Amino acid sequence: MQTTETTPSRLPLGQTLARLLQTENPGGLSIHEITAAVEEKGFGLLLIVLALPSALPIPAPGYSTPFGIIITLVALQMILGRPTVWLPGRLGRIRIKPSLARTMLGSACKFLHRIERFIRPRQLWIRGRTGQAALGAVVLCMAALMILPIPLTNTAPAMVIFLIGVGLSEEDGLLALAAFALGCCAVLLYAGIIYLLIQQGPEAIDALKGSIKSLFGLGG
Repeated sequence: MQTTETTPSRLPLGQTLARLLQTENPGGLSIHEITAAVEEKGFGLLLIVLALPSALPIPAPGYSTPFGIIITLVALQMILGRPTVWLPGRLGRIRIKPSLARTMLGSACKFLHRIERFIRPRQLWIRGRTGQAALGAVVLCMAALMILPIPLTNTAPAMVIFLIGVGLSEEDGLLALAAFALGCCAVLLYAGIIYLLIQQGPEAIDALKGSIKSLFGLGG
């Protein structure tokens, strides 16, 4: 008598994030708890979670710098070929408040719903050691840009990290390549901003903030 093995279907990424961010702890999930939950898929899902507040963007004061540092450490481990994520105790104990987790999840699910029909496993170089190291180098560069103290300009590099995380989680090498192209645009953007700062000094920051707020209709 023959039996047919069935491969369990993969959950949509939005549902995976929902399960990941659920907790009964009133203090919220710690980064250590998240890395333990995702195990070998930690690089992709952890990058998604850490990039979310800046990528979409979500108001998350106090999280930008520590999340940027954690992303830097994750990128270095990708480059070095570690199979799972390791973080020092102090960073791993950072907790994501439940209210922020709900906001992150809601924003992520809306965004993923728009793009999920275009995401699928393809160009599976992304699974290999070289592919992971190459993406780690891009993430490292974007994390460095995120940490720079330039107001309202970390959305582009955070979105690159977010999309690379999605690509790693869904094994979509084409999406990762698109994120790399966006990363090149982010580097050019920052080069232009730094040039303005050198030429015009600190006043350029106020002018930049005003331009960005006007562009996105964030008056006030």
